[in-house]
Amino acid sequence: MAARDATPALEVRQLSVDVHGIRAVHDVSLTVGAGERVGIIGESGCGKTVTALAVMGLLPRGLTASGSVRLDGQELLTRSERQRARIRGDRMSMIFQEPMTALDPLMTVGDQVAEPLRLHRGRSTRVARRQVVELLERVRLGDVQDKLHAYPHQLSGGQRQRILIAMALACDPDLVIADEPTTALDVTVQAQVLELLDELVRDQGAGLMLITHDLAVVASMSERVVVMYGGHVVETGPTGKVFGAPRHPYTRGLVDAVLDVDHQGEQQQVAGIPGVVPALGRFPSGCVFRDRCPRATQRCEQEPVLESGDHAVACWHPIGAALETVP
Repeated sequence: MAARDATPALEVRQLSVDVHGIRAVHDVSLTVGAGERVGIIGESGCGKTVTALAVMGLLPRGLTASGSVRLDGQELLTRSERQRARIRGDRMSMIFQEPMTALDPLMTVGDQVAEPLRLHRGRSTRVARRQVVELLERVRLGDVQDKLHAYPHQLSGGQRQRILIAMALACDPDLVIADEPTTALDVTVQAQVLELLDELVRDQGAGLMLITHDLAVVASMSERVVVMYGGHVVETGPTGKVFGAPRHPYTRGLVDAVLDVDHQGEQQQVAGIPGVVPALGRFPSGCVFRDRCPRATQRCEQEPVLESGDHAVACWHPIGAALETVP
């Protein structure tokens, strides 16, 4: 793995996102170091993708971000859209969940992968085309010369995802955000794409923010993990520590809910988290998980604060601590 700079590639501090006056992301703080891989996990509706879009400066109309997002020490939130557009696709890039909607259906593969090279690197059409061929070979697309003139609908889901990876890595970014990059792919292709993404990011020394609900993917690819619920960071730390000894009841529930297979190949009974993720604006006050938490007490009506430290949790009654006030 590439040597890490002392300054994180990405530093997010107290990031909040409001949706028409309703807070969707609450004071999220995290870092992604150069060459570091950080997983962001949680159920759908927990704020993972909105956080990533805020970092990229791609929030839809009606959503506003506050706080601080720094890339190599430079503040991004206060920059104009024109200034941020110069950074997106160049120093930071994003691999979206559904490649069919992320790619332009009216542009060929070759033109789309060449676009960041022309816009951010000023490459001529001839030079950009040569680099596109090299990029598509690096992502193991196969039959590259034929694919250059193909349109997205003529490719498989796995091939389209490889195109997005090639575009994201074209300008050797400092940070890559991958938002559920394998959700629409079958298991075999998922493994190939994840292995490819891990290898390419590692070779370039870029920081990787991997957003997923798949704990197995995070366990295999990430050095640190950030657990989100209700737009809050509820636990964070080294992946091995968080998964091996989760301190937040929500993290414990996620770990327990992972399907286990015994030595005979039979699926075991799995635990679940009671209830469902509330709709935006319907989370309880205080601890946002308290209405689903088996350890909740009256104290949980107050909002907990995320601790500082290597393995931090935002919980009044973390697992491992005495619970003397359960009614």
